[in-house]
Amino acid sequence: MQRPNLINDPIPELLRRLAVPVGVGFFFNTMFNVVDTFYGGLISTRALAALSLSFPLFFIILALGAGTSMGATALIGHALGAGRRDEAELYAAQVLSFGLLHALLLTGGGLLAAPAVFTLLGASGEYLDMALAYMNVLFAGALFFIGNYALNAMLNASGDTHSFRNFLVAGFFLNLALDPWFLYGGAGLPRMGLAGIALATVVIQAGGNCYLLARVRRTGLLSHRSWALLRPRRATFRRLFGQGFPASLNMLTVALGIFVITWFLGRFSKEAVAAYGIGTRIEQIVLLPAMGLNVATLSLVAQNFGAGKPERVRRTVRTAIRAGLLLMVGGTVLVLLAAEPLLRLFSRDAQVVAIGAVFLRIEALVLGAYVILYVNNSALQGLQKPAFALWIGLFRQLVAPVAVIWLLAFRLGWGLLGIWWGTFMVTWLAAGISLLYTRRTVEVLCSEPPTVTPDNGNGGSNG
Repeated sequence: MQRPNLINDPIPELLRRLAVPVGVGFFFNTMFNVVDTFYGGLISTRALAALSLSFPLFFIILALGAGTSMGATALIGHALGAGRRDEAELYAAQVLSFGLLHALLLTGGGLLAAPAVFTLLGASGEYLDMALAYMNVLFAGALFFIGNYALNAMLNASGDTHSFRNFLVAGFFLNLALDPWFLYGGAGLPRMGLAGIALATVVIQAGGNCYLLARVRRTGLLSHRSWALLRPRRATFRRLFGQGFPASLNMLTVALGIFVITWFLGRFSKEAVAAYGIGTRIEQIVLLPAMGLNVATLSLVAQNFGAGKPERVRRTVRTAIRAGLLLMVGGTVLVLLAAEPLLRLFSRDAQVVAIGAVFLRIEALVLGAYVILYVNNSALQGLQKPAFALWIGLFRQLVAPVAVIWLLAFRLGWGLLGIWWGTFMVTWLAAGISLLYTRRTVEVLCSEPPTVTPDNGNGGSNG
């Protein structure tokens, strides 16, 4: 398939070509996790709880990898758009050594900290052993997770979102086969239990490294000369850190937000907590069709900003938001009409279904706000202005919810409705702020002459 030209092809066509594969990939990645949860449940309820307990630590690996990927995509895409091929190749090599260094630190720190973290969260005895058996394998394989994110950054910056989709689809089907094999043993393998489920994930990630590396080599961003560019360079690492760290922290604010909401819900009942957990899972599935727009927006904005084409940057952001809102009209109608049947797929508890249905029907009205936030954050990342996403994330996930939910749910006595409507108000307020800030930032940056940032040691010459 011919690679799209991100700085010349029509914007709507590019958004479709880039976003659809990403959305498909996200779907199969979600199903990958469903398969793990299914087989964990076959072991025992305690094993399933150990999987849930491990999620916050596993999320750190994902957040670090995703932040690195977003930062590298912005930098490589900007260099490619500006015609600075040598600089793009430097960033491609440097993100590999950057990712390797952080993966090693994450593995060492994770293995050392996991017992204390799980104990703090209330695990002990067999429960603790199960959580450690699962998470230690994932920490040992952190290099493969980070490696895939780094390689995918190069592909995204080049306009290739099909390769990572292919990996995620193949990974889902491989997981269907490897999970039961590693879990129960056979054909020369011992029975590994929960650790086997984690090992299957790591093996698939390692296979992904091989496939994605081959795909990246076809772009020319990695070649025989990349070996000489792998040595860490302070200026390049500083730029990768400056672009990626805010994005990683922004992802971690999501986990913080879930903790805040769950803490408030715990003041009411465990059924409310369960309903929220199921409802957010359904919400994420409904959002999947629009999620590909984030990656498409980042890639397009990065290259066109680097190429000095401000009108294409503006058009990308407008078109992506419009398309995402249109998709979410269908998602909103679906959730409003089918809230209870969707909840019954996950729980037969009448109280959980009743609470969850109210939450979902209110949350259905917030789907458009998430689209606005995600697209604008991606656009700012492409403009190499990632800090706002972190600040708006802290506002949306921590500062505003604590104040607004306390006021509505407890001070004014709205109860659970105060939590649901508080989330509605905070999210739309954040989306409005994001819309105004991004629009102003795009106008300011796109009215300035393009700047050259030759930190590649080669004078930043055009390729």
